[in-house]
Amino acid sequence: MEKNRLTGTVDAKVDMKGRVFLPAVFRRMLCAGADYRLIMRKDIFEDCLVLYTEDEWYKRLDDLRSKLSIWNHKHQELFRRYVADADWITLDSGGRFLIPKRYLKMASIEQDVTFVGMDDTIEIWAKDKLLSGSADSIGMDLEAIMDQSSL
Repeated sequence: MEKNRLTGTVDAKVDMKGRVFLPAVFRRMLCAGADYRLIMRKDIFEDCLVLYTEDEWYKRLDDLRSKLSIWNHKHQELFRRYVADADWITLDSGGRFLIPKRYLKMASIEQDVTFVGMDDTIEIWAKDKLLSGSADSIGMDLEAIMDQSSL
């Protein structure tokens, strides 16, 4: 069975308690799949949060663990730091979930957010931080990457 690919962007608002609705389009895609439990952590490269399905989270953990040695102190520290910043997310009956304060701070989120479907994950951005790069460069950047991969 082919998995649902999460795509698109949806703007939303975080309430005073730190709760936000998971956009209906993403809830529908996730509900159609076998697993609906979500894990959240801060992205390792960008100032945004990332939601993983349980399957995707474990796939990435397995991939990371396969490249690390349990007998190497630095590897263990790296793995610990990676998993320590992850939390399970629970949706209430209305489709809302709580973004803990430490995550809001990590991603500089105050109220307006944008959810971005990234194929197998969902990113949550402070709305004003999402499009800080130049939109004109995307074509040239993709051309350079795709030309390299076809050689």
